[in-house]
Amino acid sequence: MGDTVHLVDGSLYVCRAWFAQVPDAHDADGHPVHAVHGFARFLLDLFERAKPTHVAVAFDESLNTSFRNALYPAYKANRPAAPADLMRQFEGCKAIARALGAAVLSDDQYEADDLIGSALARLREAGFRGVIVSADKDFGQLIGHADEQWDPARNQRWDSAGVKSRLGVHPHQVADYLALTGDAVDNIPGVPGIGAKTAAILLHHFGTLDALLSRAEEVAFLRARGAAAAAMRLREHAELARLSRALTGIALDAPVPASADDYRRKPLDAAIDDLLERMRFGPLTRARVRALREG
Repeated sequence: MGDTVHLVDGSLYVCRAWFAQVPDAHDADGHPVHAVHGFARFLLDLFERAKPTHVAVAFDESLNTSFRNALYPAYKANRPAAPADLMRQFEGCKAIARALGAAVLSDDQYEADDLIGSALARLREAGFRGVIVSADKDFGQLIGHADEQWDPARNQRWDSAGVKSRLGVHPHQVADYLALTGDAVDNIPGVPGIGAKTAAILLHHFGTLDALLSRAEEVAFLRARGAAAAAMRLREHAELARLSRALTGIALDAPVPASADDYRRKPLDAAIDDLLERMRFGPLTRARVRALREG
């Protein structure tokens, strides 16, 4: 493989900064910007450590406008609406990402996961490998033989073999695995009574969710604890499993830039100084930005 593109799960790190930082930073108008400050430090760390030549930061636009909500209205309905202040700080984080030279991806029909998956699919055609910057296990389904996932906060990296060691399934099985186990965070139902260990065992034997559901009667004969009960649950909840699979799969056809040049990290935006002033960044961050510009 040739060049590497770093694809950043921006929403995850904005929310981490929102919860982790003390809200003691304010912009020129008196609005809190602690999440913007934390996110800017995260991006500067990333750029200093990885020195990416191609980089995009993807953001979620809404909890309830994804195409998945049309499939399943309860998708993510268990999450409270984001506070207005957090939504305003999201806009500040996008501005920081652009000013630091990253491509910014967002869409009201597709989530950050889909934008990252679609960008990676496009760039693979141009010979790129991907480094997905996120701790989210869902991204395991995107990891090809040359790709990596990176969690900078824990300084952990893993490839396709690492996905297998973490989840017990191969990358191409991750969406099926999540469809079986469900996901309480996203309100994806899964198959009641099928946990992580059982899901991994079933996919080891049957390969795919479709094969598993079409041969559910065979599950009862596996030498595994609870096999008979699992067979019954799979027969009873087959449609729920298929619905869950439509929710767990990352889309690869979201509207994202097609050219590799669109992801090339740009020189620091001329507006960065005004942005730093308006957001009331301190001297340390300004010095890091200056070093990034000069480096």
